[in-house]
Amino acid sequence: MSSSTSSSRPLKIGIIGFGPFGQFLSKTMIKQGHTITATSRSDHSQLCSHLGISFYREIDGFLEAENDVVVLSTSILSLSEVVKSIPFHRLKRPTLFVDVLSVKEHPKQVLLQVLPPELDLLCTHPMFGADSGRDGWKDLTFVYDRVRIRDEVVCSSFLQIFGSEGCKMLEMSCEEHDKLAARSQFLTHTIARYYNAFPIYVPKEQIQSWDFGDWQDLVRNGD
Repeated sequence: MSSSTSSSRPLKIGIIGFGPFGQFLSKTMIKQGHTITATSRSDHSQLCSHLGISFYREIDGFLEAENDVVVLSTSILSLSEVVKSIPFHRLKRPTLFVDVLSVKEHPKQVLLQVLPPELDLLCTHPMFGADSGRDGWKDLTFVYDRVRIRDEVVCSSFLQIFGSEGCKMLEMSCEEHDKLAARSQFLTHTIARYYNAFPIYVPKEQIQSWDFGDWQDLVRNGD
């Protein structure tokens, strides 16, 4: 594991799948001075106009916008269909493709199979969202795997979006990420089942640490 380097430059970043998470990421990217374009199955043209984002209803126009980076912010189930529908010959320049899904081996394999070999690939998992990151990203974890990188400047500049916000930058293989995630989920569900079988209740108005209250909320959602 290692942190990203500090070299950085403004990027033109295209987001495929402009749902809540794509919108969440775009706001910080814009704040940092990056130029954002977006495309999505739903029409987000009004929101994008308000945010200063160029929205494309058609994928062809989006790909011709000369993005340095294309962020895939789709659902896990739709990733393969979305990627296979991309007309890569429309790209104007070599491009870094980035996925932000919460599992890593699946998107890595799909993208290696579908992306033309001249395109770079960075698999990432920002381990936070609009709720946990609403007050900033400091000390929130960002996991990444530099699967296929030729343009180091573009890759480092993209990683610096998160590093400059104070994220904990963890370089880790997709395989190791999914192994650790599976163990974590197993532990969470095991604790949740134990808690439901032998509930421990301490009213919040009584003595209760923040950690205990947070743990209670976690295991209540574990089933």
